[in-house]
Amino acid sequence: MHPNVTAVQDALESADARDGSGRPSRVRMLPDAVHTAAAAAQALGVQVGQIANSLVFAADGQPLLVMTSGAHRVDTAKVAALLGVGALTRATPEFVREHTGQPIGGVAPLGHPKPLRTLVDIDLAGYEEIWAAGGIPHAVFPTTCAELVRLTAGTPAEVA
Repeated sequence: MHPNVTAVQDALESADARDGSGRPSRVRMLPDAVHTAAAAAQALGVQVGQIANSLVFAADGQPLLVMTSGAHRVDTAKVAALLGVGALTRATPEFVREHTGQPIGGVAPLGHPKPLRTLVDIDLAGYEEIWAAGGIPHAVFPTTCAELVRLTAGTPAEVA
């Protein structure tokens, strides 16, 4: 198992994470890498809105993880105003790896070297079960919006 996947699974177990049916949440390996919400949804047989995209931004130079529904895009001006930051920019691959230890396309909401400030898209609450990346582009795990907020110590927010 890839070290990133192991770190995510260990974090899920440590937090007693649950999926949409109340069972322990386990990382699932997919046969192919899924770099987009549409590809992940197709591979899992779910709606694209059920994919919790992990997007890393630089908020005045500090890392910010936004967990957003795959059904829409983050409104960076809205999020910057919500947080009271002057600049909110998409992070470079190097910035993402520095702060998460994970590659773009596989960034999990947990299992990072240290916790990241996190916003969780309130639209994810409209689904009984959602899917998040598991540390690499081939790995995903099931959860719920409420669990995602709990696991990340995130703040529910309107991000689109």
